[in-house]
Order: sequence, then structure tokens, then C-alpha cells
Amino acid sequence: MRYGTRLAVGPVQFRIGSDWAAPIAALNRLYAGYPRDEDRPADATVRLFAARPWRRRLRPSVQIGGDFTVPDALPLPLSMGLLAAEMGMNLQVALGWRRHLLLHASAVAKDGRAAILSGESGSGKSTLAALLGEDGWRLMGDEFTLVDPASGDALAFPRAVSLKNAAIAEVAARVDPARLGPLLAGTPKGDIRHLIPRADAVAAMHDPVRPALLLFPRFGGEAAVEPMGEGEAFVRLTEASTNYVALGETGFAALLRLVRETPAFAVSYPDSATGMALVDRLWAEAAR
Repeated sequence: MRYGTRLAVGPVQFRIGSDWAAPIAALNRLYAGYPRDEDRPADATVRLFAARPWRRRLRPSVQIGGDFTVPDALPLPLSMGLLAAEMGMNLQVALGWRRHLLLHASAVAKDGRAAILSGESGSGKSTLAALLGEDGWRLMGDEFTLVDPASGDALAFPRAVSLKNAAIAEVAARVDPARLGPLLAGTPKGDIRHLIPRADAVAAMHDPVRPALLLFPRFGGEAAVEPMGEGEAFVRLTEASTNYVALGETGFAALLRLVRETPAFAVSYPDSATGMALVDRLWAEAAR
């Protein structure tokens, strides 16, 4: 394509092409601190293109393509080209990655161990992980956590964190403005602004860690912690995995090992400070 870039997030090497310069320039700013290896073959390809030639200039709209596509997906305006690129990266990993068990989950790490946070959209897991990443934890990722079927270790996927709506101001108050991408207002998911992970999180993104906690957060309501049985955790994580079925027996064995070896809890919290305190408390208890 006319414009392009390459970047690595965790174990995934992306090749991203675009009919327009703006989305590529925005990506290069957001991922300037990430490693680049121009000679390494790409694991995933993203294409941002105009479905019709005239859509490149007249009311330009961005269609998302690549190795995998979603039929009949609606295009985004060029002003949301960065969002389209991020969505394209996530799409290629969600539909095409087979080397690890892929969980739609945030994760943070400390002392060589990881806490994995899984929940539906709006559960607060991304905001909680982002805030913990600014408070003594290493952010491993807010979109995907990868589990090695052979070792059981968790691997990072620390792409830029997608902050939404009220979370934008909450996180912005704690970080250097240079680590925030442009405000994307009025997207299908509301206002979005990306947070660049800390440099130490990017530098350590190839370091695997042992899962030590499985947390299922839910923002809203009174503070509460409830132990979760292996069966319920297993079912929830099958629903949170995009490649569990495709991996077959390998996926089953990896997920079974994860829930048997890792204590799981449902966590409810009324605000971020309470949520962070509950995670810290469970972490301290797990270390005993």
C-alpha cells in the first residue's frame, strides 16, 4: 500500500499499510518506543483502505482489512484512522493467533508473577490495569493476555491502552501528557484516548511471568471479593478466549492448568482506588 509501518507488540510482529498517511503517522507517534525489526517476517498484516477510489478524498472512510476480515464491517471516518489501525491489529490477533492460548484480558505483573483481569466490556479491567501500571506494577496489556501452552507462563501484549470516556481524565491526571495519544471523540464506543505504557513495560514485554491470580473485576456496587471455583473460572475464560476452540486439546489443557494452579476471585468495587486496594490485598494474601 502507499503508506506503511512495522512494529512489534509482545511476540506479534505487525505490518500495517494504509491508503492515507495520517493513520500511519499517528501509529508511529504512539509506538515510537517499541522495537522494530524490518527484516523479521510479519506475523499479522493490517490494511486500511478505501472501499471505493473516490473515498480516499471525498468524505474519506477507512475500511479495515488484512489477513482476516469481518464481512460487512462498517468503515470509520479518516479522523478515526488511528482507532481503525488499533482495531485492525486486535482483529488480526483475535482471529489468527495460534501459538498461545489467547485471553481477552488485561494483565499486570510484579515480582515475576502476573495477575490476569478478565471481564466484559465496561467491567473496568482496562482502567484498573492502566492505573496499577502507574502504581508499582508492570502493565502487560489491556486487550489480550497470552498463555504459553507448554510452560503455563503468561506473555505480555502491551499495546497502547484504550482509555474510554471517564477513564481518560482519571488516568490523564496521573501521567505525563506526552504519553497520551490524541482524543478521538464520538467513536462507536464513546470518547477514546490511548495511553502509551511505561518504557519499562515495553522493554520487558518479552519476559514471561507465572500467573498468580485470576481476577474477574466488576466496576460498580459495594466493595466485595468472592472466591471463584475452578469450574466457573474455566467457563468464563473459555468465553473470554478467541482461539480456545481452534487450539483444540492444546487449548483445553492450557486453560485447565491455568484454573487449577491459579486462585480466582470475583471482585466488585465502587471506584478505582478501592479496586486497586483490593487487588493489592489479594496479591499480598496470595504471596503468603
